[in-house]
Amino acid sequence: MKKRVLVTGGAGFLGSHLCARLLNQECEVLCVDNFFTGMRRNIEGLLDEPAFEVMRHDVTFPLHVEVDEIYNLACPASPIHYQRDPIQTTKTSVLGAINMLGLAKRLHARILQASTSEVYGDPEVHPQTEDYCGIVNMAGPRACYDEGKRCTETLFYDYKRQHRLSIRVARIFNTYGPNMHPQDGRVVSTFIVQALKGEPITIFGAGTQTRSFCYVDDLIDGLTRLMNVSPEVDGPVNLGNPTEMTMLELAELIIAMTGARSKIEFRPLPQDDPRQRRPDITRARELLHWTPHIGVEEGLGKTIAYFDRLLANPREADKLVWRLPQ
Repeated sequence: MKKRVLVTGGAGFLGSHLCARLLNQECEVLCVDNFFTGMRRNIEGLLDEPAFEVMRHDVTFPLHVEVDEIYNLACPASPIHYQRDPIQTTKTSVLGAINMLGLAKRLHARILQASTSEVYGDPEVHPQTEDYCGIVNMAGPRACYDEGKRCTETLFYDYKRQHRLSIRVARIFNTYGPNMHPQDGRVVSTFIVQALKGEPITIFGAGTQTRSFCYVDDLIDGLTRLMNVSPEVDGPVNLGNPTEMTMLELAELIIAMTGARSKIEFRPLPQDDPRQRRPDITRARELLHWTPHIGVEEGLGKTIAYFDRLLANPREADKLVWRLPQ
């Protein structure tokens, strides 16, 4: 009998790839999304699959379904989106987690939470290990996302202690690949779109801040391994590519790979923007036997090709213009 799996945020960037991977693993997949930032085009190729079902639903409201496992990915993940309505962002993280944990408790289902490297804030420990508690500005513009995810992790650990729930917590570092929204404000998608359009590449600060970029296929492999590993996993697990690069290096690489003539423009650094970010993936290697295999140039090549096809179709590109809710 096929395992029935719920993916919240299933039409988003990561969620759509996860749905496809689960279908390939012969699971029945229930994709739940309110389509605030998720895109139907991300899952169009899955709609004809008999084992795939889509439900429009906001996870801040209870959900009554029957499933065997839950991946909770629902929450805007890019600063442009989550800062637009910070209260709703926090509600999505916290109330969404409460509702999904309640569902998992009722069904005795294993549940995985997509947490984030943002829980480390602007870290003083480098690279970041899972036992590092981080430094987050609770009053800053990013706090709705950072603190929402931190509270979500607390809820997951408390449900495990109080209700003996089988939980998994993945701390996801910067991930990129096809199905990213061209206007999500994340650095890889922004740089690629600017380069392909011949526009200036906008770098915040001096470009010396660092990030580590994981290609989406590697990340999804890590998520499914974490969900299925036995025995129980105590605490969170970092998932990301430990190869680190500066924003200036990334911009120059994308310009070279696209053949663009884009100039680089420097703009003021946003408040609370982390100076450095790199995962220590020792736990993932030991527990999951997982490590990323797709290098930055290979992954960028695939992502550039995706955006190139997207921008070459004006009708499709127009559909992806993100318009702020009124």
